[in-house]
Amino acid sequence: MDYLAINKSAWDKRTQVHVGSKFYDVDGFLAGNSALMEIELDELDVKGKSLLHLQCHFGLDTLSWAREGAQVTGIDLSSVAIEQAQELAQRSQLEAEFICSDVYAAPEKLNRQFDIVFTSYGAICWLPDLTLWAQVIKDCLKPGGEFYMVEFHPLEALFDGYSYFSQAEPDVDEEGTYTENCTGEKDTLVTWPHPISEVLNALMGVGLEIKMYNEFDFSPYDAFANLEKEVVTDPQDKPRSRYVLKHNEQRVPLVYSISAIKKP
Repeated sequence: MDYLAINKSAWDKRTQVHVGSKFYDVDGFLAGNSALMEIELDELDVKGKSLLHLQCHFGLDTLSWAREGAQVTGIDLSSVAIEQAQELAQRSQLEAEFICSDVYAAPEKLNRQFDIVFTSYGAICWLPDLTLWAQVIKDCLKPGGEFYMVEFHPLEALFDGYSYFSQAEPDVDEEGTYTENCTGEKDTLVTWPHPISEVLNALMGVGLEIKMYNEFDFSPYDAFANLEKEVVTDPQDKPRSRYVLKHNEQRVPLVYSISAIKKP
């Protein structure tokens, strides 16, 4: 099974839907809104640093990091997504480089290193081999550079009937996309579950030093079934929506973040 071709086809189609969705709110971004969420903004300082965004989709988060002062490069498997990202960079008048590449080919395609490697929300489930993924991250980091990820917690997958633990065969599903303007068309998707232990061991296994690991009892996205919405006030007195899941009246972890350093 050629999972790359299958998933590329799905994300090429999804991108066309996503750019016009309220979920991604391209018009709001062009008006000055950030696509980044409170977790990554609170935990990652990018000002004056070079940043590589793995699996960047059509570039909203990447370009939002540019607004935070980073020199940004984004890579994604979908050629349609990269074309949209390049167009969005021009429309927003932000300096950015976008390259169509499989994650595993990134070191060869880029042939340079970065201060920060970043990935987020729904990224690693598309990758079969986290040991190779971790090696890519290490190869793309400068000595002393930081890898930062914020990702959906794999525990949530149990509530949707998927495995928490790694498995020999991927999950193959027929699904529509997650934005509110989904046409109802379904595509084949190939994904792999990755427990947090696998993520941490992969990063440590290539010699990266874990600096931080956090878990959060909310998701900034209304991305799963049976979530309850709550509104909190941020330090700038602006309302923020969070989504929580409860099991036996207890809040379930929905997001985790990791920071790891490449030793000088």
